[in-house]
Amino acid sequence: MKNVSKLTIIFTKNSGKGSIAQSEISNTVVRKNVIMKLHRKAKKRSFITTYIIAGGFLSLIILGAVILHLPIASANGAAVPFADSLFTSTTAVCVTGLVTVPTFSSWSPLGQAVILILIQLGGLGVISFTILFMQILGKKIGLHEKQLIKDAYNLDTNKGMSILVKRIFRGTFVIETLGAILYSFIFVPEFGPSGIWKSVFNSVSAFCNAGMDILGPDSLMPYRSNVAINLITAGLIITGGIGFPIWFIITDKIKEYFKEKTNPRKLFKTLPIYVKTVIFVTAALIFAGTALILVLEFTNERTIGNLPFGEKILASFFQSVTTRTAGFCTVPQEGLRRCTVIVCSVLMFIGGSPSGTAGGIKTTTFTVLVVSLISALSERNNTEIFKRTLNAETVRKATSVFSLSFFVMIISLTAFCAVQPGAFEDCLYEVVSAIGTVGLSRNLTPSLTLPAKLIIIATMYLGRIGPISLALFFNTKKNVNLIQYPEGKMPIG
Repeated sequence: MKNVSKLTIIFTKNSGKGSIAQSEISNTVVRKNVIMKLHRKAKKRSFITTYIIAGGFLSLIILGAVILHLPIASANGAAVPFADSLFTSTTAVCVTGLVTVPTFSSWSPLGQAVILILIQLGGLGVISFTILFMQILGKKIGLHEKQLIKDAYNLDTNKGMSILVKRIFRGTFVIETLGAILYSFIFVPEFGPSGIWKSVFNSVSAFCNAGMDILGPDSLMPYRSNVAINLITAGLIITGGIGFPIWFIITDKIKEYFKEKTNPRKLFKTLPIYVKTVIFVTAALIFAGTALILVLEFTNERTIGNLPFGEKILASFFQSVTTRTAGFCTVPQEGLRRCTVIVCSVLMFIGGSPSGTAGGIKTTTFTVLVVSLISALSERNNTEIFKRTLNAETVRKATSVFSLSFFVMIISLTAFCAVQPGAFEDCLYEVVSAIGTVGLSRNLTPSLTLPAKLIIIATMYLGRIGPISLALFFNTKKNVNLIQYPEGKMPIG
């Protein structure tokens, strides 16, 4: 479709001379038929790929729920209710972290292993693992498989897909292994041999932004003052949520710097615009979130009010990072003030960056919305960032992703409030956490009613596959305007 220009048919009323010739009409009809056929092919491919991605996640969720429902997956040998098994499977595959039953005490070693596998599969994507298994079996990666990877990671080209998948798995293994080793220096002395398993579980969960842990009932609260645990976990969260392609672009630039001794400023200027955006906005959101949480919670004795100043900064920093779709916590979320709940909800809704393990509408979407708003208020004709002009399609895509996600959140929140008792801010926090695949809760998840559980399950699923499906929808160039109507004006505001 990229090589086919849009055809505009303008109907004009002519009398006498100047009427459209019969040959011109025939050519127009032929070109229109060609465009419509290409349009249908693109639409069909988009539907099939979206179906594969969404169906893959759904199949994995159901399979995981069935296994977790088995008595051998339970810690006490009695089958966990299927609703809780389904909820746990969904939160693992969608790398959310909301749990209706404690992960550390409800599941046997087998159950915990299943959860960890679901987290890894959900974090890296079902399609990626399928391609990896094909490579292991020595099967050829065809155009169809390359297109799936391209669509799943929202990339501009399908060149080098096999190499990309290998690099993603290799990088993931290295980072998660490093995280587990670093954790083990703390968990092994504390828990003994079982500390190795806890280190591995925590490392995978943090990197995949899942937020599930098997340390105890209070997540990472006992380690609130432990600088190493906070920094290791935050590092894994940020690395997983920043996006896989960005790893390789940055590492390639670092290699270029050491090889050619290029000026760092020049290297930064040569970075693609979306890489600059992700780096800048990620740092800005973490800093702004830390500052706001520190100020708003400074005197709150239920959270950080009684901590030394250094620990207040550390706890605020971790809270800012974990709201970016991770789900771990070092302060009780139910103790947060309402104003802080709003700040954290905004951070959860924004989420991480494209093509990573994080959820939310993504940092790039948020950035495009902000710069387009600034352009509108400044009465500029173009939307610009880093001395580049964003095309109308990018702005339209960002607006659509935000609007649909916000619409799903409002519908879910309305339905959730209708079936779940609790304060409004608690319900809001729960729903935003679900759609952003975050996993933070104001202690509401364990008391969810069955209808509320089903609503959160659906919201987590939509929050995970929604941005992927929308990106795919827009990337297929389906919307070809065959007829251009006269312009109309609509009063706004």
